[in-house]
Amino acid sequence: MHPEHPERPDDPQSAAGASSAAAGDATDGRPGAAGAEQPSAEQAGLAEQLAQAQAKAAEHYEHYVRAVAEADNIRRRAQEDVAKAHKYGIESFAESLLPVRDSLEMALAAPSPTIENLKEGVDATLRLLASAFEKNRLLEIDPRGEKFDPNQHQAISMVPAASVQPALPPNHVAQVLQKGYLINDRVLRPALVIVTQG
Repeated sequence: MHPEHPERPDDPQSAAGASSAAAGDATDGRPGAAGAEQPSAEQAGLAEQLAQAQAKAAEHYEHYVRAVAEADNIRRRAQEDVAKAHKYGIESFAESLLPVRDSLEMALAAPSPTIENLKEGVDATLRLLASAFEKNRLLEIDPRGEKFDPNQHQAISMVPAASVQPALPPNHVAQVLQKGYLINDRVLRPALVIVTQG
């Protein structure tokens, strides 16, 4: 048996072991700690892009919430306006009719009216009523002498064209029995007429 020899400092294997030990001492004592990789530039860029995307998403969500709230407010106001229009739609027309009523009441309150006074009062009242109609686009249909229009006229009877003076062609209005009315270009009541026939 050979006696054990102490390791020599110049032994290559001993030197390698010493280098490994020194490297181990330089670490924090955890296995593999020296080989842990720091975050790369690509990972840092991705993290920054993610943060920016999250910020954008939060901003867009806030805009969405505001848009939904604004749409709800607009819808609610529109519903309120429609309800008010149904409830107070005739307010302007009713206001324009008040002078007509006032005029009629004044005529009835006169102590000793004469025929002339009554006629003047009726004429004045009729002018007020015509003004109220015009203001609210309530227009009369008085088609005497015009061609018959089934959309605005209602024929009650027919007469021979030769019997009408002045002469009219066939299918024209010879006489208006009752005026019709339009409201905003829509027929409120057709005119009742007598029409010529050929």
